[in-house]
Amino acid sequence: MTFSEQLADDIRRLHFGKSWVATDLKTELADVTWEEALTKVSSLNTILALTYHMHYYFAGVLQVMNGGDLTIRDKFSFDHPTINSKEEWEKFLDLVWETAETFAKETEQMDVERLESLMTEEKYGNWFRNVLVILEHAQYHLGQIVLIKKLIRAGQK
Repeated sequence: MTFSEQLADDIRRLHFGKSWVATDLKTELADVTWEEALTKVSSLNTILALTYHMHYYFAGVLQVMNGGDLTIRDKFSFDHPTINSKEEWEKFLDLVWETAETFAKETEQMDVERLESLMTEEKYGNWFRNVLVILEHAQYHLGQIVLIKKLIRAGQK
C-alpha cells in the first residue's frame, strides 16, 4: 500500500469504521439525535460544533486539492449551520460523509511528488503533513464527541 493509499484508508476508517481507536465518526453519530447534537455540556463544544469543525478542515483542504484557494480560517471553524430538525441533521451528516469520501479519493490519487510538495505556501508545509495533521486532529475531536455523548446520556449538563 502506498503512503497515499494508507492515508486514504485511515481517513475512511476514521469516518466509516475499523479505525485503530476502536470506533469511528459514523458509528458514534448514528444514534445521536439532532437535539443531542445541539446539547451544551458545561463549557464544552456541542457535538454539532465538533462535527462541523472536523468537516470544515476536510472541506477546506479538499478545495485546495481541487485547485482552489485556501480560504478556510481557524476563527470560522466552529461557525456551524443552524440545525432545527432531524432532516437538517441528517442532511448535514450526509455532507460530512460525502466530503470525507471525496477527500479520501483525492488523497489516494496523490503521488509521492505531490505528497512532498508544498500545500500552498512554506508556512503550511507539504501535503503529507497537512493530510496527516487533519487526520490526527479529527481523531482528537472524535474522542471528545464520544465523551460528550456519554455525558449527555448520563444527564450531566
